[in-house]
Amino acid sequence: MRLFLRLALAGALALSAAWPAVAFDAKEKEEIGAVVREYLLQHPEVLLDAQRELQRRQEARLDEQRKGALKNYVAKIDASKLHAVMGDPKGDVTLVEFFDYNCGYCRRALRDLDALIAADPKLRIVLMELPVIRQESLGAAQVSLAVSHAAPDKFRAFHEKLLGGQSLATKSRALAVAKEVGLDPAKIEAAMNGPEVRKALLESKELADELGVEATPTFVIGDAVVPNTSSVVDDLQGRIAALRTCGKSVC
Repeated sequence: MRLFLRLALAGALALSAAWPAVAFDAKEKEEIGAVVREYLLQHPEVLLDAQRELQRRQEARLDEQRKGALKNYVAKIDASKLHAVMGDPKGDVTLVEFFDYNCGYCRRALRDLDALIAADPKLRIVLMELPVIRQESLGAAQVSLAVSHAAPDKFRAFHEKLLGGQSLATKSRALAVAKEVGLDPAKIEAAMNGPEVRKALLESKELADELGVEATPTFVIGDAVVPNTSSVVDDLQGRIAALRTCGKSVC
């Protein structure tokens, strides 16, 4: 509440200072401040109204930003070619998943995505690393991206083994998984510090911000940002079918 009072008072003083025909001295400004303070104490609902209006404007601005990002995110991903793909690389529908290797819900969604791929040979799934769950997730994400760039044919086996496991996903665990699927950990560790890995992580973060992605897993398909649901397969299958029918996630 004190913060709102300060903001209201600062706004009143700024308005008075900016008014071209009137200049208030320090005493007059103090008196104005006292009047504003007394009014707000007598009418505190004004502060709530102001807070609601600020929230409304922020949400409207974020909604416009999201709409703009939804128009070109697939083209942006295709242009960069920085992210791992599962399913048909040339599929007619693109499903994007923002995920973290230490996200329990992402582990659960892994089975759902496998089911989607098995049922839909024309589906393309783009995996966007968003290591936000724990500090160790960053190392795992870097190794994952290095694997996807250096050995794309081994990526799916690596991804499912690391994400589907019960161990904490760390850099060392990810390198061990890379070895288990037949890769040289030393080469992967050298590649994980390359510019493509840094660019991929930066692009994922920027796109997540633009789309308003706040948690993992979050799916993006067509014109929709879809947080994790209890029925991922049913929800996404319906949106995939709609996208093919009318070009929107919901017809």
